[in-house]
Amino acid sequence: MGNSKSGTLSREILEELQLNTTFTEQELCAWYQSFLKECPSGRITRQQFQGIYAKFFPDSDPQAYAEHVFRSFDANSDGTLDFKEYVVALHMTTAGKPSQKLEWAFSLYDVDGNGAISKSEVLEIVRAIFKMINPEDMKHLPDDENTPEKRAEKIWGFFGKKDDDKLTEEEFIEGTLANKEILRLIQYEPQKVKERLKEKEKNA
Repeated sequence: MGNSKSGTLSREILEELQLNTTFTEQELCAWYQSFLKECPSGRITRQQFQGIYAKFFPDSDPQAYAEHVFRSFDANSDGTLDFKEYVVALHMTTAGKPSQKLEWAFSLYDVDGNGAISKSEVLEIVRAIFKMINPEDMKHLPDDENTPEKRAEKIWGFFGKKDDDKLTEEEFIEGTLANKEILRLIQYEPQKVKERLKEKEKNA
């Protein structure tokens, strides 16, 4: 998509990204240069994506979470993301509208891609999130959500589902929009990702 191997971002891609995200032209052009340094081919692999997350979160283990995030944005399942997909991923996880974030969150939690979420899938993603939480923050978690199992149980309970029930995308989005507690429990504070991005940009 676009001039992936040239040193400048195509006007078409730039305008499309400005229209569909909250990022400025300056931010997009700067990130494109950084993207090409990391990925000269113009595409980023799963391993490279995990490496970028590792730089953002040096004091935790983001590998599992990064793998799930990558999967959720690799729409054509070709094992790579181009710059446009990469920026859309950043936008959706840090600055998107609530409904956009929840559509993305559903795809994140729908690990097998069958269009519904099971309790075991919720636990799998929550375990990945817990690996991202540093030990100091872990100390401040409430007793009923200080392990992946407890948090998954709490999330599933809010939806009123039995252990072997499934959750549709509509149920997931409506339930989460109606209950801010669910929203808090299902995410790894995207604001922290945005803060790390800004820090990295300043230090670049």
